[in-house]
Amino acid sequence: MTSDEILFDAEERMEKAVSIFKDDLRGLRTGRATPALVDGLRVEYYGSPTPLKQMAQISTPDPQQIVIKPYDQSVLKEIEKAIRSSDLGMSPTNDGKLIRLSVPPMSGEQRKKMATHISKEAEKAKVSCRNIRRDANKNFDAAEKAKEMTEDERDNGKEEVQTLLKRFEDQIDELAEKKTKEIMEQ
Repeated sequence: MTSDEILFDAEERMEKAVSIFKDDLRGLRTGRATPALVDGLRVEYYGSPTPLKQMAQISTPDPQQIVIKPYDQSVLKEIEKAIRSSDLGMSPTNDGKLIRLSVPPMSGEQRKKMATHISKEAEKAKVSCRNIRRDANKNFDAAEKAKEMTEDERDNGKEEVQTLLKRFEDQIDELAEKKTKEIMEQ
């Protein structure tokens, strides 16, 4: 492998790790209603678990409420059942045409738990980036050993991987800090 190939692979994998972390943050409850809270919910639909966002229009008319309007009215009961059995901690109100979810404000203790959870998830994302750095460094060592590159090229490549790691760790910290601030200020 060439130096550019190793760096490209490492960068691509680190971007994926940050993207997964972003998706995890999007689904966290902050005391403010967002469609992302119920996006990942799976509803039993004709025998197979289907993502809610494929079955219904999800909107937030105000910061404390989520409205779910299914495309097929016959599935209302199943959606309601899926919400009740999920770990959202919200009880749905079904009026026969749509489901309303009231997002209760979070207590101070819940906010602290959520902030702790965010920092743990951020650390997991950083660890996966560090593992990617380790793999890239191994690739550089292997390429140098196989005489595909010089020692200087290997060392420069390792420095570039370290720079990449620093950039992605900073991104993760920034995302975690922003989300924690959002949770704590309400």
